[in-house]
Amino acid sequence: MRFEWFVCLRYLRAKRKQGFISIISVISVAGVMVGVMALIVVMAVMAGFTDGLRDKILGINSHVVVQQLGGEILDPAPVAEALKAIPGVTAVTPYLYTQAMITGGGEGVGAVLRGIDPESAGQVLNLNSILQSGSLAALTPTPNPARRQYPGIIIGKELSRQLQVPMGGKLRLLSAAGPLTPMGIIPQTTTCEVVGIFDTGMFEYDASLAYVSMDTARRFLDLENGAVHGLELKVADIYQANAIAREIEKTMGLGFVARDWMLMNKNLFSALQLEKTAMFIILALIVLVAAFNIVSTLIMVVMEKAKEIAILKSMGATSGHIMRIFIYEGLVIGLTGTTLGVGGGLGMCEILSRYQFIKLPSDVYPVSTLPVKILPLDVTLVAAAAVMITLLATIYPSWQASRVDPAEALRY
Repeated sequence: MRFEWFVCLRYLRAKRKQGFISIISVISVAGVMVGVMALIVVMAVMAGFTDGLRDKILGINSHVVVQQLGGEILDPAPVAEALKAIPGVTAVTPYLYTQAMITGGGEGVGAVLRGIDPESAGQVLNLNSILQSGSLAALTPTPNPARRQYPGIIIGKELSRQLQVPMGGKLRLLSAAGPLTPMGIIPQTTTCEVVGIFDTGMFEYDASLAYVSMDTARRFLDLENGAVHGLELKVADIYQANAIAREIEKTMGLGFVARDWMLMNKNLFSALQLEKTAMFIILALIVLVAAFNIVSTLIMVVMEKAKEIAILKSMGATSGHIMRIFIYEGLVIGLTGTTLGVGGGLGMCEILSRYQFIKLPSDVYPVSTLPVKILPLDVTLVAAAAVMITLLATIYPSWQASRVDPAEALRY
């Protein structure tokens, strides 16, 4: 063992009369451990929240949306075939989009009405996985009129609760766009039967979204037969959606515009990333406070060991040797605290992930329990930052120790 390490370990094991220094060392280790643990847990929760929100959004929305500038796509079939030929695109479905007033049970609310193709929509959107009751196939009009007199509609759980309309209940859709008469614009109305209720776990979607078939939406909007507002795409790799969207615009020409899920939710995910960075900086201050404890500990050790430092220098130890002794001592404290903090943080994340005892209100957050996802890069970044801060904290006390004058220390 190099003598710097030998002396460093001896200094860390303080004698009984110098036990106060040992207690401060333990407090410094605990400070670093708590800071690292808090950082790992918070970063894991932020990563889990971001992934959970992304999964919720992609569960109800497509990866890429393609629209034609200037209006509807009158003949979507050849456009859909051209999009399927683009590498990375796995499924395509048409859609119609409008806002409407939905009334039922004596209540009325504004909602987003989306017309979908039940056959192809299930390949692009994860609607089947969020349906509490009913099915997408029920949106298609039945050939037997006696079986169901009204077109089907699928609504969210919260919308069903607000309108007090269960499965099989009747809703009325009202649109502000309608025929112009001498009495003014007459709203377009359509009566629908609830054939499905979905639950996304996100209050905004569950309270303001409804699905009908393409034919029902065309009649409600008074569109030409076959016209759609756009096409929704599913891609093989969600993180390549932006590149595929740019390829679609290049392939389809200037008349089409493609937007990927990251672009459509850019503000939300940018805010989450900014919040994650801010939380990292704020919680890193805990480690910084622990670093000041390390500084005070090393300064007290230097003051206490001034005579021993003088003896070491008189025996031939250089200033570099003395400086390394105290740098090693600070690193031992920092590495011990970091190791314990990483272990404690990973253990806490495992407990939160396995038992999920922290519940969140569904009308405020898009998830019902505290989400946790451990990213190796985040753990490495936290550990490296903690070690770097503690290393910087050892420089000044070590430099002060290396400047001890043997003659002055031994004289007094």
